[in-house]
Amino acid sequence: FRQKLSGWRAELVEESKQTIDNLRDEVRDVGDEAERATRETENSLELRTRDRYRKLISKIDDALRRIDDGEYGFCIDTGEDIGLDRLEARPTAERTVDAQERWEHRQRQIGD
Repeated sequence: FRQKLSGWRAELVEESKQTIDNLRDEVRDVGDEAERATRETENSLELRTRDRYRKLISKIDDALRRIDDGEYGFCIDTGEDIGLDRLEARPTAERTVDAQERWEHRQRQIGD
């Protein structure tokens, strides 16, 4: 899993760098008003994507730390084995499916 997570992280970091470079290039190439509005919309989407990447990189870093600490694959709430199928599908998983559902339910209650 370390190799899979590290590779995934490297891809996300590279894509984030490309996004920054694209945004810098677009700032230099300012066109007419309609073109500028289109670019602003595209830039907004790119920034949201970059933010998602940043959050995912943070989750990957957390998973790599859990590997180093010998805690990877165990639920942070219950200590139970998360299960290989879940980790294959979601290598950054911190909780078993049941614990994740309970956590999400609590979060929805707090948010309401």
